[in-house]
Amino acid sequence: MTANAPLRIAFQGALGAYSHEACLQARPDGVPVPCTTFEGVLRAVREGRADLAMLPVENTTYGRVADIHRLLPQSGMHIIEEAFVRVRIALMAKPGVTLDQIKHVRAHLVLLPQARAYLEANGITSEPAVDSAAAAEELAAGGPAHEGVLASAVAADIHGLEVLADGIEDLDHNTTRFLLMAPEPDMTQRGSKMMTTFVFEVRNIPAALYKAMGGFATNGINMTKLESYMVGGSFTATQFYADIEGHPDDPAVKRALDELGYFTNMLDILGVYPAHPGRWNITG
Repeated sequence: MTANAPLRIAFQGALGAYSHEACLQARPDGVPVPCTTFEGVLRAVREGRADLAMLPVENTTYGRVADIHRLLPQSGMHIIEEAFVRVRIALMAKPGVTLDQIKHVRAHLVLLPQARAYLEANGITSEPAVDSAAAAEELAAGGPAHEGVLASAVAADIHGLEVLADGIEDLDHNTTRFLLMAPEPDMTQRGSKMMTTFVFEVRNIPAALYKAMGGFATNGINMTKLESYMVGGSFTATQFYADIEGHPDDPAVKRALDELGYFTNMLDILGVYPAHPGRWNITG
């Protein structure tokens, strides 16, 4: 990247995807770099085609995003920021098409159930697409006039489609959390509230996890996320992914992490970053 050039941010999906929306929120002047897969997002940064990576990690309705927790520790990159995107679903069609003409829609498999009530009330059938934003691009390029797409309003704007109905999601709190990642950590960041994300593997001893978690309780550290996942195809090699409030330099956090180290075979901090205000306001 040359001096003063805008940051290039890689994300999974086509232009107009919710991941693209997260990029716009985090870096409005950034250059989006669409990628087909999550692995491709990380590869784009490693190969120098992008400066940062934007990855979804969890959704308030559907839980964690598959494969992300496996990819993050292996990525060699560091979390520098988090973003929260409200999943607002828009029904879009070609210019000049009216809502009563829409008989069928396409969208990502995960998105369709989120607007089931609206589709049923309007007698609209649906089928899954690999990517909602890509479906919008395909519709604009020559899809049938009676067909619509469910995606973000950003996708409609990019691909020249008209929004016939917006905010049609069944749940008004559906939010996806994203992580902005960079090749190098940014340990200089300090905010009124900080987050630390790490992965660890407990030793194979009785009550290891219970003992490992004890330091966070006794030191008053709020753990906002703890998830387990298998590694290497083994039922015994279980790793844990955790988010806590606080900075590793905070005395209480340092004591908790030191105690955690006694009961783990591996402890890897993935990022230290300011907590986003959206963390406490996901219903708007």
